[in-house]
Amino acid sequence: MTTFVLVHGAWHGGWCWRRVADLLVARGHRVFTPTLTGLGERSHLLGPTVGLDTHIADVVNVIKWERLADVVLVGHSYAGFVVSGVVEQVLPQIGALVFLDAFMPDDGTTGLDVTSQGVRDAIAAAPQTGEITLKPYAAAALGVPAVDCPWVDSLCTPHPMKTYTDRLVLTGARERVARKTYVRARGFASTAFDAAVAKVAADPTWRVLDLACGHDAMVADPEGVAGLLLEA
Repeated sequence: MTTFVLVHGAWHGGWCWRRVADLLVARGHRVFTPTLTGLGERSHLLGPTVGLDTHIADVVNVIKWERLADVVLVGHSYAGFVVSGVVEQVLPQIGALVFLDAFMPDDGTTGLDVTSQGVRDAIAAAPQTGEITLKPYAAAALGVPAVDCPWVDSLCTPHPMKTYTDRLVLTGARERVARKTYVRARGFASTAFDAAVAKVAADPTWRVLDLACGHDAMVADPEGVAGLLLEA
């Protein structure tokens, strides 16, 4: 039995992993899908102080309080920042690391450094607008199949802006994880994720795998995602 901790990206919640989690549980594995503070069913906790460190603590505390070990830790999209920070605090508990179409930040990087122009514009306007959140992208823009767009659009919530302006502090723990995989969803155009692939492809300690679907791979191709996670 393998223990998986699946961490969602911006605007989403643990709900987005439902199909993947069901497939893994059906194969006898243990799966945790924490929802980050201020999002999903925890959206009532959204506030101006919710930042990247909050989200890192959300996942670290699941691992600590559930006494998890040899974890396959998976981060989607924005959660590339989160899982990179998590490993810094609980490296001995991490058996494998999977970046699913995720940002690959360096020490000192912020989400603002690598995100889309639309998100940058929203953050730049915040001092004038007073806004503390980033509005969700439409599910269709994330490569979600048309049949699933109403479901995804109905559950995505505004994302705490501070998580994109906080700087991530890394000391190299991520690179010390024994098994590391980057999965690129090739149906979604992203220079940031292509750059992440280029970064790890030259490192023999990483595997690079592809899926043909859009960015929200856990929704678009849950069988493909589950299959790759079982190989992590």
